[in-house]
Amino acid sequence: MTEINSHRLLATDIVAVWDVLCSGACRHKSAEECVSTTHLVFPYRGVYVHHTGKVETVAEANQVVFLNERESYRVSHPLQGGDASLSIAIDEATLLELVPVDFLNTKDRILFNRPRMRIDTRAQSLAALVRHRLARGMIETLEAEDLILSLVSRALGKRTSYAASGSVGRQKLVDRAKLVLSSDLGRRWTLAEIGSAVCISPVYLTQLFRQVEGLPLYRYQLQRRLARALDRLGERVDLTELALDLGFSSYSHFSHAFKHSYGKTPLQFQRDARLR
Repeated sequence: MTEINSHRLLATDIVAVWDVLCSGACRHKSAEECVSTTHLVFPYRGVYVHHTGKVETVAEANQVVFLNERESYRVSHPLQGGDASLSIAIDEATLLELVPVDFLNTKDRILFNRPRMRIDTRAQSLAALVRHRLARGMIETLEAEDLILSLVSRALGKRTSYAASGSVGRQKLVDRAKLVLSSDLGRRWTLAEIGSAVCISPVYLTQLFRQVEGLPLYRYQLQRRLARALDRLGERVDLTELALDLGFSSYSHFSHAFKHSYGKTPLQFQRDARLR
């Protein structure tokens, strides 16, 4: 598709990595697509909806999305701005060692029985670190492979990832709330505003979100904003301006939240990722 720009960052005997950018021009469902080998997709900018049959998945930076080998899917963009993702393919024998058996349709083939998993902040920072350093040619192949396997292992870990729960109807309500939040990451939303947009009460919204996603709505939104920071730290950006753009009251507020989530300050992350 002409609106997709895919740049290969790494290719070895066991792993291949692409940086995939989409303009988001297709607001409605795209034509059917498929991949020749299973991919784990880590969105890091923007948002899109992944359609597999009747299953719809909001793909954004708190998730890893699974594209099964030769399984048809469609993509739509309910919000403007396009999206970008780190897409990873791993040798099947290697991936079978990393994936819990109950995540698969059969124990001897890599075909996921779920469309996505919510990842934790450590997986987010690993994905950003390896992408920034690969894009700049600032990492040796052996280290890149090691980091990627660590990322995938964490993203699939039973203690470090989370599968959505609840009925299809409840998950759709939560997905609508996610799209509302994604429409303006820097806005200081209130429960009343989000509930009104989704047409449910603030109390039900908070209960529903926690049940489906396994964490409070405010924490989910904070993780989205910080994930956007992980991406923008690769730009020549004033950190105080970045903090204010993402809805933080000051650089100090932003830096504290960043360190609490990722174990290092924004400046320390930039140094580790060879961005400074």
